[in-house]
Parts: sequence; C-alpha cells; structure tokens
Amino acid sequence: MSEYWYNVVTKQVEEGPQSDWSKLLGPYQSRAEAEGAIAQVQANNERWDDVEDEEG
Repeated sequence: MSEYWYNVVTKQVEEGPQSDWSKLLGPYQSRAEAEGAIAQVQANNERWDDVEDEEG
C-alpha cells in the first residue's frame, strides 16, 4: 500500500516520501487526503488561535 505525502515547498503530493522530512506533511493513505493536508493545517491553526483568544 502506498503512502502519500504533501510537500509544503512544492505544494505537490508525493507518492512515498521523496523529499526531506522537514518539507513534508503525512503520511496519508490516499492522494486526496494528502491534497487536503494544507487545508487541514490551516483549519487547525485557526481553531487553536480561537482557543488561545478565549483563554488569553
């Protein structure tokens, strides 16, 4: 079974880790999940920012 990774520098999906780990998000089980990785990261960041605003 292949693993997919999202490269934050090239903004491309890689099948199997092809780049330095510091540039990758993953692994994901499907290409579609990897393609949505950056959107998920942004959503998480916004949610955490909201929590920090409520606490601070």
